[in-house]
Amino acid sequence: MPRSANPPGRRRGMTDLHHAGPSAGRQPFDPGAAAGRATDAILHDTLHSTHRGVVVDSPPGAGKSTLVVRAARELAAAGRPLMVVAQTNAQVDDLVLRLAGKDPDLPVGRLHSSEPGSFDPALADLPAVRTSARIADLAGMDIVVSTAAKWAYTKVDEPWRHAIVDEAYQMRSDALLSVAGLFERALFVGDPGQLDPFSIVGAEQWAGLAYDPSASAVSTLLAHNPDLPQHRLPVSWRLPASAAPLVSRAFYPYTPFRSGTGHGDRRLAFGVPGDGSAVDRVLDEAAESGWGLLELPARHTPRTDPEAVRAVALTVRRLLDRGGAATSEHAAEPAPLTAARIAVGTAHRDQAAAVRAALAGLGVTGVAVDTANRLQGREFDVTVVLHPLSGRPDATAFHLETGRLCVLASRHRHACIVVSRAGVADLLDEHPSTEPVQLGVTVKFPDGWEANHAVLAHLAEHRVGWGT
Repeated sequence: MPRSANPPGRRRGMTDLHHAGPSAGRQPFDPGAAAGRATDAILHDTLHSTHRGVVVDSPPGAGKSTLVVRAARELAAAGRPLMVVAQTNAQVDDLVLRLAGKDPDLPVGRLHSSEPGSFDPALADLPAVRTSARIADLAGMDIVVSTAAKWAYTKVDEPWRHAIVDEAYQMRSDALLSVAGLFERALFVGDPGQLDPFSIVGAEQWAGLAYDPSASAVSTLLAHNPDLPQHRLPVSWRLPASAAPLVSRAFYPYTPFRSGTGHGDRRLAFGVPGDGSAVDRVLDEAAESGWGLLELPARHTPRTDPEAVRAVALTVRRLLDRGGAATSEHAAEPAPLTAARIAVGTAHRDQAAAVRAALAGLGVTGVAVDTANRLQGREFDVTVVLHPLSGRPDATAFHLETGRLCVLASRHRHACIVVSRAGVADLLDEHPSTEPVQLGVTVKFPDGWEANHAVLAHLAEHRVGWGT
């Protein structure tokens, strides 16, 4: 579990479904069966456990939202109205749309702020969905969904018997404390490998204290309630077989997972042959292996390194120009690789803005270009990543944040192409972690230094030099 050093023996009640391969004398791994067993165990504890909480760890693309929707529907079907807590308005709207898609007649309330445009207008077209800024207007609804921020200012006469907290690892513990009085028991679902909860102020003065508000809701919950049932989803349906082993090993050493697909289930191909340039050669490498490293000469650069930004933009341009097509388990016929299925990930907003401008200069529109924070939870066929440490003279805690690299390396279904200056491995060795050791604080594992080295070692096998 990458957010903290939790050895497997500590995680009581953990659903252990990481099957070994046939060489270990076991049956071949069946991803559907493994995911089904995990889901059944989670739903059993959600419906029947006497504990006040159930925790579910979900790797990237493991069907977390699907689990939340199914658990909500089963609780409602059992006559147990519930509240659902998400972290952003976009997440709330997505859950409401998913619930309505699965059961159009299910009464769902969307509690929103009084600000104009605070919810998706598409919700108005759903007959069983009611939207309001007042909780009283949603009385009697089977399910009420809202953000943690809105729930914090909501008062009810009687608490709900059940709640579901989505993206629980991205929820700060103080936010959980603000809503804890609204429900009796809850299912907490989240990805432990992604970015830590965001805070606009320093939290060093609370480090190691039981009431540290900057800690995640799950870590604080488990610190005070170590016997809560804990489960994990064992299969990523997003990450291909080429990516799941690296992401699992580098970021989820205590909660390993497998890909739901095999090496022959997905294919990325180009209709236009490569022209022999470095960009086209890295595209061919990524199509073949799932990974590509386009390495520019070592140099200390401004954060918005013009050469690296142009290399990212050219990579995207060539992805489109070469008529990429993706074949997967979802359809027998190849699907065109469109701009909407490509994303560019950066560490900083000014880098994203520079890439957008470079893409516009090349006539490219419709590609998602954003920071890891904003790409979190999203899925694409191909991602192009500007390495957080590319061209830097130092390795700061921000750039070594494990979750940042994890998000950037785990958004893709087919291939991930990393653009970076050479010398990142040397930079890491020259700047070992100097963060102070604080008493009472669980050490994160793996740390960013170790995770970066693991990813770089793998990318080195798929390197294409910019000037070669």
